[in-house]
Amino acid sequence: MLSNQILQNTVEGLSNITRREIRVVERDGRPVVGNHSEEEGFNPVQAIEAFVYSLAETQMLQGYQFFKVFDNGIAEYVIILKGEDEDSYQIGRMVAFHIQSLLVAYKERFDRDNFIKNLLMDNLLLVDIYSRAKKLQVENNVRRVVYLIELHMDKDMTPLEVVRNIFPAKQKDFVTAVDEKNIVLVKELREKDRAEDIERYAHTISDTLAAEVLSRGQVAIGTVVTDLKHVSASYKEAKMALEVGKIFETDKSVVNYERLGVGRLIYQLPLSMCKMFLSEVLAGSNVDNFDDETLTTVNKFFENHLNVSETSRQLYIHRNTLVYRLDKLQKMTGLDLRNFEDALLFKVTLMVSKYLLHKERSLND
Repeated sequence: MLSNQILQNTVEGLSNITRREIRVVERDGRPVVGNHSEEEGFNPVQAIEAFVYSLAETQMLQGYQFFKVFDNGIAEYVIILKGEDEDSYQIGRMVAFHIQSLLVAYKERFDRDNFIKNLLMDNLLLVDIYSRAKKLQVENNVRRVVYLIELHMDKDMTPLEVVRNIFPAKQKDFVTAVDEKNIVLVKELREKDRAEDIERYAHTISDTLAAEVLSRGQVAIGTVVTDLKHVSASYKEAKMALEVGKIFETDKSVVNYERLGVGRLIYQLPLSMCKMFLSEVLAGSNVDNFDDETLTTVNKFFENHLNVSETSRQLYIHRNTLVYRLDKLQKMTGLDLRNFEDALLFKVTLMVSKYLLHKERSLND
């Protein structure tokens, strides 16, 4: 079923082109587009009811021409146009044909959208995947990748249409909403598309959403698959990438499953093992005991590949001040971050702490 907004925009556009007042009503006489006030000697509701149940596809009554728009052989809408001349008849036929085509197109989109949703959720048997794909003319053995887009805003149809407009190849790319804040793009890749192109598409989505709906959100990328039956696996990977990104990549608008690194390993560890690891490394201490100054220093030190001089320069502090902070941290943890192995161990410790904190917040929500 077409939304009233789409139908209204379409009919208003046709009215502007033809310079005719075009009315659209549902089969029970309820108005959709146009003014349906009863005129002298003319009751449109009664006329529509009689017309809907007649065998005629068009009808003229008291200076008005009626046209049926069918859906599965049933009159879904009635077009009403004032005028008894040939031009009015031709315009009415044109409007009816146009809306009929819209109904078919949106029904086909709904069928394909429903297929993709069931495919993503693993709700289809293997034999059903291929039979329905063939019926809907969805090619099987092509390269595809799943993008999962989380929007930091309330549900709205605008972002969905924005993403569809970025990738308008309706027969190849599929865009659907899986819940109130998540949109999925199943994109067919060209033979020449490589890893950098896949990430570029994700940045295009993020930047376009930021510009048009003022919500950048976060875009997660699954792995490339070559069979429809594996699309759900790419979707699950994108979901994991999104969750891991919320913990370890909060400053990034795009997260790629294939580049999650250590974060992906930590995310799959049991909570009991993570707690045991922290107690062993920190010897009873806690990351929460470190002040913001210490954590900022450590993160900047890691960013500069354990380079003391460059870190002190970027923090606008004396080299000796940085050394003092590192010594202080060594006394608290027993780890000297100027040593690569100790630095690596502390980096993992910070990531495990972030993971545990995220899990605790999720359980409390």
